[in-house]
Amino acid sequence: MGVPEKLAARMSMAEQHEYLRARFSRRTMIRGGAVTLGAVAGGAFVPGAVAQAATKTSVPTQTAARTESVDGALVAPFGRHLAWGSDPRTEITVSWQVPVAVKKPFVRIGAHPWDLSHKIDAEVRTLFTPAGVGASGNHTQYYVHAKLTHLRPGRTYYYGVGHAGFDPAEAHLLGTLGTFTTAPAHKEPFTFTAFGDEGVSYHGLANNSLLLGQNPAFHLHAGDIAYADPAGAGQTADAGFDSRVWDQFLAQTESVAKSVPWMPAYGNHDMEAWYSPNGYGGEDARWNLPDNGPDKKNLPGVYSFVYGNTAVISLDANDISFEIPANLGISGGTQTKWLEAQLKKYRASKDVDFVVVFFHHCAYCTSTAHASEGGVRQEWVPLFEKYTVDLVINGHNHQYERTDVIKAGKVTKKPPIGGTAYPETDGVVYVTAGAAGRSLYAFSAPVSYEGHENEVESVASFINTKEGKVNETVAWSRVRYLDYSFLRVDVTPTSRGRLATLRVRGIAETGEEVDHFTVARRVR
Repeated sequence: MGVPEKLAARMSMAEQHEYLRARFSRRTMIRGGAVTLGAVAGGAFVPGAVAQAATKTSVPTQTAARTESVDGALVAPFGRHLAWGSDPRTEITVSWQVPVAVKKPFVRIGAHPWDLSHKIDAEVRTLFTPAGVGASGNHTQYYVHAKLTHLRPGRTYYYGVGHAGFDPAEAHLLGTLGTFTTAPAHKEPFTFTAFGDEGVSYHGLANNSLLLGQNPAFHLHAGDIAYADPAGAGQTADAGFDSRVWDQFLAQTESVAKSVPWMPAYGNHDMEAWYSPNGYGGEDARWNLPDNGPDKKNLPGVYSFVYGNTAVISLDANDISFEIPANLGISGGTQTKWLEAQLKKYRASKDVDFVVVFFHHCAYCTSTAHASEGGVRQEWVPLFEKYTVDLVINGHNHQYERTDVIKAGKVTKKPPIGGTAYPETDGVVYVTAGAAGRSLYAFSAPVSYEGHENEVESVASFINTKEGKVNETVAWSRVRYLDYSFLRVDVTPTSRGRLATLRVRGIAETGEEVDHFTVARRVR
């Protein structure tokens, strides 16, 4: 019993949040026996402005989070996932879940598996979802985070997560240890991977196994992460939302995320109205991302980091989406101002060769489902071109598509499969990599990919604008592949005056290469 679909379509995310809270308060008045929301380790995780009013909000007795704990020796952590801090050379957060409340959670870390002498206390964020908000009964989730700082660049560390009664340093638990490697102090070759729209499925699991084989330094998830909210309209749909899906998702991705920092941007399916006015209260509990964005309260998925010679910027396109407007304008323009400041800073830095931007809604895509987002073209594309962004990665449309080089809405160069783009003079290349695991969409034009080229002069598509869908005929769709896949990017730095490169490859779930091209930039 969430927000009725017809009503939710007319409401912002904040309005839906207030509707749900008020609805449960009314039930309390009818049934009696009210309790108040509790604090971490015994109640609901209520971030932001909602937390200030927590002690005044009545909810039914059956919506109280579980507070009991069990013998810690009987509880094993799961769903480990890593995330960079603002500086990947020295900061990383280790996160995980436990199925029930535990005491004194911690991380052990060391240079060797037999030397885990450093012990760091961890923070528990308890997230409670009452029966009636979605598909499940009362469900309490315990997310645990430990931020590690003052690490050494380019160093591999061993770590183990535990709590009272479960110590990973004990001999019989050494099999639970994980590793991570911090970013190097200087420019070195490295690989990263990316995709969007994974969810929980066999295909997501298969893509994860291939990701691990690429030995990436980090992974970018371009939104629509777990699909606990299957509606994706920025609402908690009747009988649809199921918070337990997150438990499955984090268990599914643990094989990669326990050793490879998993860096998400937030998509439309990641807004969950029950937890907070901005829809991201649940995400705040599950992730601990860099806190260097413009508005941590409203836009927790907006941040940046530099790895080697490459700056990476994560944006929240829900803020500028005309297609799905639940959070339209939530930043009041601060995100776009911050983006320009970041781009200006990175382009002025002699240590940064490449700038990669990733977010959910597509700037340029010919899918028959969502196609292109006018808000992105209006707000951000001019900045991408002004500051010659090297690569833009999107999800949202469940397929693989790569554009020609675009500037001012026009094709400036048509790099074939195996071709090279020069952003400083040519323009920007956009890649939709949204085929990580959810059901696939369709193209209006024939597929065309490596070994199966089928070039067409134009493709019929549309763009989502403030006034609605507007049809357009485009000439920039270069590669179209319709099966499960992900993106691999190999970064090769070089010396001053020579060309540094990003070698970008689309890789299918089968391991087959479906596209490859190079982005080159002369090092100053």
